[in-house]
Amino acid sequence: MFANYLIGLREGLEASLIVCILIAYLVKTERRDALKPVWLGIGAAVFVALAFGAGLEFGSQEMTFKAQEALGGSLSIVAVGLVTWMVFWMRRTARHLKSELHGKLDAALQMGTVALVVTAFLAVGREGLETSLFVWTAVHATSDGTTEPVIGALLGLATAVVLGWLFYRGALRINLAKFFTWTGGMLVVVAAGVLAYGFHDLQEADFIGGLNHLAFDISSTIAPDGWLGTLLKGVFNFQPDPTVLQVVVWCAYLVPTLTVFLLPSGLLTRRAEAVQASSSR
Repeated sequence: MFANYLIGLREGLEASLIVCILIAYLVKTERRDALKPVWLGIGAAVFVALAFGAGLEFGSQEMTFKAQEALGGSLSIVAVGLVTWMVFWMRRTARHLKSELHGKLDAALQMGTVALVVTAFLAVGREGLETSLFVWTAVHATSDGTTEPVIGALLGLATAVVLGWLFYRGALRINLAKFFTWTGGMLVVVAAGVLAYGFHDLQEADFIGGLNHLAFDISSTIAPDGWLGTLLKGVFNFQPDPTVLQVVVWCAYLVPTLTVFLLPSGLLTRRAEAVQASSSR
């Protein structure tokens, strides 16, 4: 449940902050007349995200077992890629997110109602679709027949909405850069488990071999249905009997990604500028 709570909280808070920034800017600049089209765009984005998630859930139920595993594994890889990009993007732009959104909103105000709807839709819709995809894949990976993974994700989203409202009211002030750094690091760990489980799904779908080649099997020590096994699976997507491919994928993703993510942001910027300068020569 904790891993799905973290996903709902981390991804939902990004969308909540964007909504708060858009609404607060319009109120402070006395452009309340533009609130209706902005809310329309936000509502449309939420509807599309929910419809996307529902389509994934109900559409997959009509498939054969191997087709479900192939879909789940493929979407897990896509979701991890999107979340990894978003985690690095948010870490880099957290300090400048407000000014960036204000600039886009100013341009939309000059262009009219349709531009406001589109701006709000795109700003929130990207977060919504990514959240739906990652929550679905994470729940699919950690689901054990109970509703706890879904409840965890919904509680995380609910917490994100409350925190967003508190930000808007000015009752809560935290260092967003540090918040997204810490939660982003934890989300990278969760993503590593989702990615490994995604490859396991592809193995079960016979897309990739090696399903019977186990790296280790400690099921007798950590029972999958025991409290410790359930806890480790819920937080890290841990399996007591992973395949060799799962372990390789988990290590190959987690170690370099977390190392780069935890590097000082200034160092990352300087390295990116050096690479860009060398490639332009």
